[in-house]
Amino acid sequence: MNADNVKAQMRKGILEYCILSILSREDSYAPKIIAELKAAQMIVVEGTLYPILTRQKNQGLLTYRWEESPQGPPRKYYMLTDEGRRTLAQLDESWEELVKQVRVIRYGNEVDETVEVK
Repeated sequence: MNADNVKAQMRKGILEYCILSILSREDSYAPKIIAELKAAQMIVVEGTLYPILTRQKNQGLLTYRWEESPQGPPRKYYMLTDEGRRTLAQLDESWEELVKQVRVIRYGNEVDETVEVK
């Protein structure tokens, strides 16, 4: 098993969740979203991000507006819709449940949920 491949697949699986999470804090444009993902070591390129943003827009999870930029062309700012916020809340619950399940499998039934396992 190649650990790097597994890690890449895990990252792919949660990328859409991460994008919704970023947009839940503030409206943002693609290069800034990429910078946030890179800062968190979730390496992603524009070719990966734009199809996800388009899919999320088509699913009604986000919308966008054009805004003039102090330098360069106008920027497309993405923002969550009400449906996007509801979906993010469901994903938050699913994530917490999944983390708990993995901890039980990894460490046994005696996992103290108040202690952060690293």
